[in-house]
Formats: sequence, structure tokens, C-alpha cells
Amino acid sequence: MSEKPVWAAHLPTPFSVSLMNKLVLSNIGFRPVRTILSVLAIAVEVTMILTIVGLSYGTLDGAARRARGVGADIMIRPPGSSIIGLSTAPMPESLLALLMKQPHVALVTGTVVQPLTGLDSITGMDLAQFTKMSGGFHYLAGGPFRSDQDILIDEYYAREKHLRVGQSVHLINHDWRVAGIFESGKLARICLPLPVLQELVGSPRHLSQIYVKVDNQSQIQSVLSAIRAKLPGYPVYSIEEFTSLLSINSVGLLRSFIAVVIGLATVVGFLVVFMAMYTAVLERTREIGILKSLGASSGYIINLLFRETFLLAALGTVVGILLTYGSQWLLRHAGPASLIQETVYRWWPIAGCIAIVGALLGVTAPAIKATKQDAIEALSYE
Repeated sequence: MSEKPVWAAHLPTPFSVSLMNKLVLSNIGFRPVRTILSVLAIAVEVTMILTIVGLSYGTLDGAARRARGVGADIMIRPPGSSIIGLSTAPMPESLLALLMKQPHVALVTGTVVQPLTGLDSITGMDLAQFTKMSGGFHYLAGGPFRSDQDILIDEYYAREKHLRVGQSVHLINHDWRVAGIFESGKLARICLPLPVLQELVGSPRHLSQIYVKVDNQSQIQSVLSAIRAKLPGYPVYSIEEFTSLLSINSVGLLRSFIAVVIGLATVVGFLVVFMAMYTAVLERTREIGILKSLGASSGYIINLLFRETFLLAALGTVVGILLTYGSQWLLRHAGPASLIQETVYRWWPIAGCIAIVGALLGVTAPAIKATKQDAIEALSYE
């Protein structure tokens, strides 16, 4: 067996980790524009995923927080309604009197919900009953209704629309006077007197949903059972049960939407990395030829490119996470009041894994092309 040449001991091998890492860092630093663009493309992919997930969680958590803020123990919704959707006002108001006759029922109130543009809606409410049940709104400015032309709005809607107490706002083809601005987190963002909204939507003495408060927390389940027996076909939930259903897994539309966005973001990341690394392989044809002529194996070349891509994807993930704080700031100061983006920490590693796997898939074809290059042809490449 012939002895191994002395120079062969200094060749880059799959085990020369330090030399490989130096090559990866030098390649990234040598082409700063391509590196920055690749990192930004992956960062946008991560930001897209985290922003959509944050908006979905924020929307559902906001709805759950407002439902808990009512102070009720039980919620009754119209037959056939979904968790986050409502028909305008299909339930007869006479149900309130029926429910008040049930044992252990202390308070009952109903609301009418009318969708507006986007994700906003306007809620008709019996302010006196709502105040008894929840303790009432905490007004940051102004106060309760004083006439049928008054409207109450929460702090976020007021900030988005630049509204103050006494100003006029045009909604559902009417001009309303802002009577009060209240702290967000109870019932709704925009409120009208219940009879007024019932007339406007053409459903006098009808309700969209009903809230029930019991006189003893230990009786919630027995009251639930009694109401379900009295109102077959009506979805009847305890507030805790209802808010627990406000999750991504329970709302199929949001789950599908997130899946589509993640798919699109992954494709974008894949294509950007593919184009960047394919170009890099062409630019480094001669460099790869030198490595191969010195004895570098195909595995070494692939490992080199995969390490470089992994580092770009990891940097892109970190930058993408940081950019989500920028998107949160934009939504708070320039976006609609109905959009709340939360920071969902458990999605950070998920988004990072999606970005890294997409990037590694994107470099696969360029890496295979690099290993198939003939060393002599590569050395003669200009």
C-alpha cells in the first residue's frame, strides 16, 4: 500500500471542522450584498409567519377577554351559529324572562351584534343590566349614554379614528355623538343602546346573544343543564368553556389561513435561497474546483454549502423575530383597532425550523450541481 503524501495531511476533510467553519464565514463575508439579501428574505418569511400567528392569537384572545369582562357565567348563542360568527339578531327577547325564572339565575342580559367593515362590529346593549353584571365600563373620558344618538367606544377605536368625547362618528348610515371612551376588555369595542340598534337592523325585540349570571358558582353546571333542556338546539356554554374554544385549533378557518400563509412563506424562502445559492455555486466554480483538486470529497462540498445556508437561515430567523416587534408597533400605531398582534413565543422555534428546513431544501439542488463539477473544468472556469 502506497504511503499517503505529506500534503494530504493538510487537506480539508469532513473532520476539519474549524477550517470548514472559516470557509463558511469567509464566503458569507466576501459577498455582503448577497448575504444581506438572503438573510432579509428569510427574515421576511419568519416575520410573515409570526405576524399572522400573532394576529390570529391576538384576535381570539381579545374576544375571550371581552367575553370574560362581561362578568357572566353562561352564554347562549343562536342555533347554528359558529364560535366566532353570529346571525344579526335571531333570538326572541322573551327568552330573557324565561331564563330569569330558572333557579339560581341572578341576572340576564342580551345584546345585538351588527358587523361593520373589516373585523369591527357594533354592539347594542342594556347598559343598566350590563353594569349590574360586570361592574360597568371604566370610562377614560366622558360617560354613559344620555340620548339615543350617543355611542360608546373603547380606547383603541378612539385612538385609531382620532375621536374624542363630543365628536361625531358615522356608522351604519347614521351620525353618532361619542358620549364616552372606555377601557378596552369588556363586551365590545363600539356600543349603542340596545333598542336603538334593534330598530336599525330591523330586529326589534330580538337578540344576538344572551349572558346569564348565577347566584352561586357551584350551581353553574346545574343551571347549564337546565337551560340546555329548556332551549334544545341553542348552543349554551359556560364562559370558561366558550373562551377555551377560542383557539386556533377550534377555528378551522384561521387554522387553514395560517397553513396557507406558512406554505407561501416557505415557498418564498425556498426560492430565494435556491436562487442565492445557485448563483453562489456558479460564482465559486473555480473555488470548488480547487477544493476538489486538493482532495475534498463531494460530502465535504455539500457540507460546506449546507453549513453556509444553515447560518444564513439562523441569522434570518433572528432578524425575522426582531422584525415582528416592528410589525407590532406598526399595528398599534397605524393599524386597525380590531387587529391585535401578540408575541407567541412557542412559535419562534416553529417558524425558525420552517425557515431553516425550507432553506436547506433550497440549497440541495445547487449543492448537487457543485459536487458534479469536474475539477479540471472548474479550474479553467473564468
